[in-house]
Amino acid sequence: MPIYDSIGQQYTKTRVPDIRIVNTLIDLLNQPKNSIIADIGAGTGGYSRAIANQGYSVYAIEPSSVMRTQAAEHPQVKWFTGYAEALPLADKSVDALISILAIHHFSNLEKAFREMHRIVKSGTIVLLTFDIRLAQKIWLYDYFPWLWEDALRFLPLNEQIELIQANTQRNVEAFPLMLPYDLSDLFAAAAWRRPELYLQPEVRAGISSFALADASLFEQGLKSLATDLSNGQWDTKYGKIREFTEIDLGYRFLRATIDK
Repeated sequence: MPIYDSIGQQYTKTRVPDIRIVNTLIDLLNQPKNSIIADIGAGTGGYSRAIANQGYSVYAIEPSSVMRTQAAEHPQVKWFTGYAEALPLADKSVDALISILAIHHFSNLEKAFREMHRIVKSGTIVLLTFDIRLAQKIWLYDYFPWLWEDALRFLPLNEQIELIQANTQRNVEAFPLMLPYDLSDLFAAAAWRRPELYLQPEVRAGISSFALADASLFEQGLKSLATDLSNGQWDTKYGKIREFTEIDLGYRFLRATIDK
């Protein structure tokens, strides 16, 4: 069973597509309007709809029925049930492809990257991924150290790039996603300047690291965070972070292109 069948019931409440991410995706895709864009691991379709709203057709591919049933209909978004390792699309059937914070859930990255390459004509593949090793260790990991350890189990960025290149024969460039302080898409580190948001169960439910973790892992951290926020200790220790408007926490866009 796809993991989001169990953890994705309220996903649309907190994982609202951020327009700045959407605009960057469109810039990196560099495709004419009306192109067909595949969205692999589309979840509830937030980014699929956002891309479609910019004048594209989108094929949204998602294995979890719980996620798909939360998707709002859009005339330019067509849904498919499927896994990244066996995409339910014909060879060269789309112009370009995106996958947003999904590849760490794929069971076989080599197969997934080969499949992505197979279905794209000659356009761009754009992934949003992360490598915690590129991030500064902010306050979040003092309260929830297992989040840091969890993320270290995922491949370093250079190995992700090497896998894409080896399995697609594409050139890969990396672009940092500087996280603004007011992101609408509340993925793991998105609330870096809004610590109180991590106290909300619906926010944690939209973050796979929290949603999949044993409650005993984060209960003590939540209690400590709640206490420190209420008595002012959090601001004493970490308040300077509120002066930043954006921060690099290891998130990267990868753009894979074919030499022309």
